[in-house]
Amino acid sequence: MAEFQIVVSDETGHTEQFEVDGQDANRFLNRDLGSEVDGGAVGHDGVTLELTGGSDEAGRPMRADVAGSELKELLLEGGVGYHPSNEGERKRVTVRGRRISEATAQINARMVDGTFGDDEADVDEADADAEADGNDEE
Repeated sequence: MAEFQIVVSDETGHTEQFEVDGQDANRFLNRDLGSEVDGGAVGHDGVTLELTGGSDEAGRPMRADVAGSELKELLLEGGVGYHPSNEGERKRVTVRGRRISEATAQINARMVDGTFGDDEADVDEADADAEADGNDEE
């Protein structure tokens, strides 16, 4: 059974981590980077998550330009998986493809619509309305 660590960020830059397994984890299996998933898998119903990246158990990053979910050795000049220290420097790096599989350990995602504070703001507004209504009766 698949088990993932999901790291979700919102528009404000706030980030939260979730662990999913079972049916919630199955929602992510065989999806490509860039696809969208319902946020109900991480407890945020009504929110859409866009898959932006991830890594496997060994920490090898997923690259959107590599098809499938297999490991691949690429000669990189920069980007995801390698940051050169000198100009023109290249290095052969092992990366994983863009498809999420059982070998994926962490998935990075961003909220397409909404923020983490939206749920709390709705509750705060309801509490404020209830207090205001209660003060009018006195």
